[in-house]
Amino acid sequence: QVQLVESGGGLVQAGGSLRLSCAASGRTFSNYAMGWFRQAPGKEREFVAAINQSGGMIWCADSVKGRFTISRDNAKNSVYLQMNSLNAEDTAVYYCAADTRLITTGTMTSRINYWGQGTQVTVSS
Repeated sequence: QVQLVESGGGLVQAGGSLRLSCAASGRTFSNYAMGWFRQAPGKEREFVAAINQSGGMIWCADSVKGRFTISRDNAKNSVYLQMNSLNAEDTAVYYCAADTRLITTGTMTSRINYWGQGTQVTVSS
């Protein structure tokens, strides 16, 4: 089992920034590809960004390219999502995800093995 705990969400004004963190425990972190997904009220959970096990490959949704950056620190068993230039459409619960298989823009949420509990991000306009 892998336990994932997100932090860093909150309320921010449009144009502002937040940095989400996800701390993993339970298994060898470097064996897992990591991703961030989000779910807005009334909408399905959607892919945001992902990073492979070594950190050498990254995928981002078109809606966040140039604004969000995913990174990981295998020594700290953590993955991060730096979010800049936030707008109201970014308001959602953000979930950390882990899987031994690569997570990419086309990965279905039903295929993900491990999820965090989510952290709320609210952008006020």
